Amino acid sequence: MAKDVASYLDSMALSRGLDDRGALRGWATGSSLEDWTKDPIGRIGGVGITTFQYLRMMGGIDTAMPDKIVRRVVRQVLDEARVDLPTKNDMELIDTIGYMARQSGYRPIEICWMTWLIQSEGRLVRMEKYRELLKRI
Repeated sequence: MAKDVASYLDSMALSRGLDDRGALRGWATGSSLEDWTKDPIGRIGGVGITTFQYLRMMGGIDTAMPDKIVRRVVRQVLDEARVDLPTKNDMELIDTIGYMARQSGYRPIEICWMTWLIQSEGRLVRMEKYRELLKRI
């Protein structure tokens, strides 16, 4: 799957005179969540909606990926806030994160990455584990 995605982006780069980053950004800008299964990358075997959304995020699109960690943290936040918003399927989760972003002033991509930073790895929350690295970013 990774080779097929890389091959598609490489051929896009060659045909448009772009570098790798430009090809990813160009693809992401032209991609659509609503039609993700019809997209050249979305049609690649093994690419699910989470991978598709992750690649769009890496290409500069302000969106979220509906992976299990994001789903778990968003559900926990909604439960603690006593807010009933849908998160059962992937599109519902992405829409709910969009709603949370509009209400909070954070961007969907920021909410997505924050869910990863508050998860623990062993005895440390990732945010603590990567604090020094985050300062450099």
